[in-house]
Amino acid sequence: MEITEKKRILIVDDSFYMRTMLKNMLLDAGYDVVGEAPDGKTAIEMAKEKIPDLVTLDVILPDNTGLDVLKAIKQNNSDIKVIIVSAVGQEVIVNEATEYGALTYIVKPFSEDKVLEALNQAFQE
Repeated sequence: MEITEKKRILIVDDSFYMRTMLKNMLLDAGYDVVGEAPDGKTAIEMAKEKIPDLVTLDVILPDNTGLDVLKAIKQNNSDIKVIIVSAVGQEVIVNEATEYGALTYIVKPFSEDKVLEALNQAFQE
């Protein structure tokens, strides 16, 4: 049996509840959660330090916009995949996120299936 390397995920959300929910969901699905960041500054530092395969990123953060964080993460390492998970589903923001390199945009509240499906797709690209 071939053991594939666990995909490393960084969760960025200012809501502890959201981070915990995502973390449990991802761990159950066999992903390796390498960190959780409650704000943009921490997210950017952790992405540099931990070099995750993928970041789930909220758009509304206390110190920064998710779009700024997305740009910074992509500038530091363009290989890191980013999925936006946010309650803000405005088309303008969705389009901007995609322009800056986000693979997909999941609007809260979301189903576990939707998140896992987005991750599977991200890792197949």
